[in-house]
Amino acid sequence: MDIVYIRDLKVKTTVGIFDWERSIRQEVRIDLEMGTDIRPAADSDCIDHTLNYKAVAKRVIALVESNERELVEAMAEDIARMVMAEFSVPWLRLTLGKPGAVRGAREVGVSIERGERG
Repeated sequence: MDIVYIRDLKVKTTVGIFDWERSIRQEVRIDLEMGTDIRPAADSDCIDHTLNYKAVAKRVIALVESNERELVEAMAEDIARMVMAEFSVPWLRLTLGKPGAVRGAREVGVSIERGERG
């Protein structure tokens, strides 16, 4: 299985459990690795034969910007479900980070893996 990836995608959203967090938009950072077979695209040199990372990124941005969650865990699951369903991705690894959420740490968050890696 090959991997198409997106690194350090920054999106503003509402996420958090405290009232002050619910009243502002914060930046989250997303790393996404998606399992696919790139050979058809490599053979044809045609974007229609691959997992289009620009289309995935645009869809992730739209989802996260409109998605208000209390927990990054819930937001990560929403992203994973959408990517797997809409882009026929059999396996993915997703890291969703919340910069500045804990004093002294650059970022906190979750990393999840979903699906079967072939």
